Formats: sequence, C-alpha cells, structure tokens
Amino acid sequence: MAMKKYLQLAVILGSGTVGALLAQWLGLPIPFLLGSMAMSATVSLTTFSRTGERLWFPARLRHVFIAVIGIMIGTTFNADALNAASDLAITLPAMVLFLAIAQIVNFGIFRRIGGFDSVTAKYAAMPGGLIEAVSLGEKAGGDVEALSLQHFVRIVLVIVSVPLLFQLFTGEIVGSAAGKTLERAAAEWQDWMLFSVLMPIGIMLGSLLKLPAGPLIGPLVLTAIFQATGVIDLNGPDMLVSVAQLVVGSALGSNFARSTPRRLLSAFSLGVLSVGATLAIASGFALLLERAVPMTFEALLISFAPGGVTEMSLVALSLGVTPVLVTTHHLFRIILTVTVAGILTGRTNHIGKG
Repeated sequence: MAMKKYLQLAVILGSGTVGALLAQWLGLPIPFLLGSMAMSATVSLTTFSRTGERLWFPARLRHVFIAVIGIMIGTTFNADALNAASDLAITLPAMVLFLAIAQIVNFGIFRRIGGFDSVTAKYAAMPGGLIEAVSLGEKAGGDVEALSLQHFVRIVLVIVSVPLLFQLFTGEIVGSAAGKTLERAAAEWQDWMLFSVLMPIGIMLGSLLKLPAGPLIGPLVLTAIFQATGVIDLNGPDMLVSVAQLVVGSALGSNFARSTPRRLLSAFSLGVLSVGATLAIASGFALLLERAVPMTFEALLISFAPGGVTEMSLVALSLGVTPVLVTTHHLFRIILTVTVAGILTGRTNHIGKG
C-alpha cells in the first residue's frame, strides 16, 4: 500500500515537472504553476480516473511549499507596503459590494443554467473558500461532489485566465517566463537557514492560532514582522518559488483523478460562465478603484479575482504585483464570504429543526 502511494506521488510530481519545463520552453506565463497543473491533471484524468480514488498527495508536503510562498511574500513587506495599508479603507468596503453582486450573479448561473438545486447553487456561487464552501454546503444539504468540483474548477480557471489575459491585452509575457525574479540579491547560506527556521515555526503558528490558510499566513505574518522591524533581511531564493509553484500546481492537477471527461466538461462550461462574469465585475471595480487609490489595475484585478489565496498570491508574486496587499484582500474575501455563509447555514438549519 505504501509503495502504491509513493508511486502515485512520483507520477504526479514527475508529470508536473515535465509540464513545468514544457511550459517554460513554450514561454507561457507562470510556467511552473500552470504547466505542472496542466500535465498533472492530464495524467490523472487519463490514467487514474477509472479507479475513482483520490490520489495520494501528502498534506505536509503541500504545506511546506505553501509556507515557502508565505515566507516569500513576507520578505516583500516594507515601509511602502505599510503606507499603502490606508488604501484598504476604500478597497475593502468595495470588496463587500463586489462579493454581494458576484454571489447574486453566480447563483443565477448555477440555478438557472446549471440546473442545481437552490442550496447547491448558493454554495457553488460563493466566490471564495473551497474547503469551507464544500463543508458548509454539505451541512446545509447540498451536493458535495458538485460543490467540490465546481470550486476546484473556479480556482483553476482563475489562475489560468488572469495571467493569460494580462499577456493578451498587454502583449507582454508575464511572470518568470519574462525573466522576473523576486531575488534582491543572491541567497546565501544564512538565508537558507532562516527559511528552515521560519517555515516550521510559521506553520505551527498558523495552526495554533487557527488562522485561515494557516500554512500560508502563519509564515507570512512571522516573516513580515521580522522583516519590517529589521530583525532579519531575508533574500528569498527564487528557485524555491519555482519549486513551490511546481508542487502546488501538481497537487491541484491530481484532483482530476476522481472525475470523468463528461462531468469535467459540464463543470468547466459552468465555470467559464461564472468566472467570466465574476472577472468582468472585478474588472469594473478595478477600473473604478484605480482612480481612487494608488494601486494599479493589475494589482486590483488580482486582489478581486476569485482564486484561492495561495494560488493568487503566487500569481501576484510571479507578475511582480505587491503581494502583501493582494493577500490581505483575498483573506478578507474568504473570511467575509465564509462568515456570512456560516451565519446563513446556521439560520437555515435552525429554521429546519423548528
């Protein structure tokens, strides 16, 4: 059994590596994330989908590299990022309105076009919190398999479409394919030592405090505090970000092993409508807010795009957009969405019991 698990992991990571290198050779945006995800998904769907089993991908391995992403974001925290925090007084209230509009529009898509029952449509329409949306939807009596697949498709479509849209409209290759790097200077052995210390402490901090996206936010906050106060001056090895993208992308792609081509086609069709509508709304908000705050359209769009906090933080890092504020917006989006959904779920259950 153990040998089977490790063989599955080797196939997932091996195919992800091939996909990442191929995407880099083709000059695609964010090649190590998108390439690994695409190839891992292809192999999972064509090789393992017949078994209907979830492929083994150790959570600890994913958490380690999510922590790497958190630390890398933390190293970007400086006085400029702190000064920009005042802009949140404008953008976060706008986020509340954005979420309300997106929820209503997406509910209509999944209910009227997708034919979902009202409960499943409501939780499928949630623009954030994959795990939370599925668990709350299950508690309320929704279709768990449909919710899992639809939210996963949402994240995949967002992290694929946002970089490609930037490349399409700007005519420039973005991310690491364009030679962008996060290294301010060559990493030395002290930097690697700091990583090895901050990583486990940050993960433990996120778990103890029960922070949302704990493996990401714990190391991020810890590193940001030390970096901003001058306790450390960490130069994050850029190679680690590429490896982190490869691992996260491969893990995402492996989820396709439990699906079928027909169900995926249906989910992606609805996902294109939902994500397209949500990104159109997000673009409208980004255009309006660009005039009110000193944030670029790109930064605002990534901040409002309904992707996973880890994945969108990776996109921000790869596109050279200030990742601290982007991550803050996504955390706020997820916390607000999950909190409101939790309240509504509780009321629904209470009424049902009454």
